[in-house]
Amino acid sequence: MAGRVCPVWIGWLLASPVRKLVQNPEKILRPYIKEGMTVIEPGSAMGFFSLPAAKMVGPAGKLVCIDLQEKMLASLRKRATKAGLGDRIECRACNETSLLIDDLAGSIDFAFAIAVVHEVPDQGRFFREIHQALKPGGLMLFAEPKGHVKPADFAQSLLAAENHGFTLIEQGVAFGGLHALLKK
Repeated sequence: MAGRVCPVWIGWLLASPVRKLVQNPEKILRPYIKEGMTVIEPGSAMGFFSLPAAKMVGPAGKLVCIDLQEKMLASLRKRATKAGLGDRIECRACNETSLLIDDLAGSIDFAFAIAVVHEVPDQGRFFREIHQALKPGGLMLFAEPKGHVKPADFAQSLLAAENHGFTLIEQGVAFGGLHALLKK
C-alpha cells in the first residue's frame, strides 16, 4: 500500500539504535504484546520495532511483518536471522492497494503501525484489512510522528479506523508523536 513511501536508504536511519532515545520499542509495545501472541506489523521496514516484538511473542508466538519494499524485508530477514529470531518472524510483501492478509482473518491478537498510516493512500481499506485480521477484542496501536503528521490528518486517520469497525480506547501524545489505541 503506497502513498508517500519511505525510501530504503532512510530505513537504515530508522533502524538506528539512537532512535530508542525517543521511541523505545520495549516501552511502547510491552503493555500489549504477551508471549504466545500472533502479532502483525504493517510497514515494518527493516525491523526497528519488529525484533523487540519478536522477542516479546516468545518462541510460541509469531510476528507477521509486512512491507511494500522487498529490500526492506530482505534487510529485516537478515537482521532477524542474525538475532536468532528468524523462526518467529514471517515477512510478507504487500502491494500498493492491499496488505494481502485475507488468509489471516480472525487470527491476530495485536496489530501495530508506527509511522506508517500517513503513507497509505487508502486508509479505509488499510484499517478494514487490519480489523478483519484481528480476533474479536483484538487491539491495534498506531502512532504517527509529531510535526510530520498534523493533528487534523491524524484525526482523519482515526475517523477512517472508526468507520471500519474500530473503537477508540485512548489517544494522546507520546513516543515522539500522536498515538491511538483501537479495539475490534
